[in-house]
Amino acid sequence: MEFVKYQHVCRMGDVEVQGIENGECYIFPKIDGTNSSIFSLDDLQISYGSRNRHLYGDRDNQGFKAWAVQQENLLEFMTANPSLRLYGEWLVPHTLRTYREDAWNKFYIFDVMKDGIYLTYDEYSPLLEEYELDYIPPICKITNPTIEKLNELLESNMYLIKDGEGSGEGIVIKNYSYVNRYGRVTWGKIVKNEFKDKHMKSVREVQMKKNLENEIVMLYITESLIEKEYAKIVADTDGWSTRHIARLLETVFYSLITEETWNFIKKFRNPIIDFKAMKTHTVMRIKELKPELF
Repeated sequence: MEFVKYQHVCRMGDVEVQGIENGECYIFPKIDGTNSSIFSLDDLQISYGSRNRHLYGDRDNQGFKAWAVQQENLLEFMTANPSLRLYGEWLVPHTLRTYREDAWNKFYIFDVMKDGIYLTYDEYSPLLEEYELDYIPPICKITNPTIEKLNELLESNMYLIKDGEGSGEGIVIKNYSYVNRYGRVTWGKIVKNEFKDKHMKSVREVQMKKNLENEIVMLYITESLIEKEYAKIVADTDGWSTRHIARLLETVFYSLITEETWNFIKKFRNPIIDFKAMKTHTVMRIKELKPELF
């Protein structure tokens, strides 16, 4: 087998997961670590991956590979099941810091794949149990859940969270019989608003400093401008999808440059502008104002 990147999990309401709630759904806790995988190469050599790349040689993913190669039960499982691919979350500090102390630096499996097909939870959990591997259990199994019910279940995600520290990042919705309109098996997710707000704030603090480019973006990139470009994209396609995010980012930045350049040249008296930095600030501004699109 070769490295295969884990699929994108789409927000509920995205056209990619339209109708996923129709039928039997497993509702899983969403945890906030770093996506990792374990698989066997064609020569049966056990190998490792991060979200986007094969971890060969001295490559690692925040210590995941260094940890995994020392786990005898994990290696025994892969040796006995070379046709299976494990996807999971390597729990290291990210945005959410309210996990129990004994939860960190462990690999929590959330999907198992064989020959390009996801096994159901009922199929893979006994296999993992046999080798005492950590995996994420469902909060519940429910038929035809409403969006209102799914939003209620957000508060039920106490998995690995310290007592008295609230609930987790969000939930993932899996319907193992579901195939979307494009013929793809896709999962849905709902992320808590307070987590999104905290994440946006932390990203902005790290990636943005107060400067002229940021001041211009804060002045001219408004929610109404984003809504206008968003509506154009929705009208021009078959509904909003995360596939259109790049287009939205580009068109909003294009509107800023074509419609407002003369205004900020006058306002700031012929400033020297770093347009690369301005584009970065534009992207972060859009994510801050419209986090539900991401």
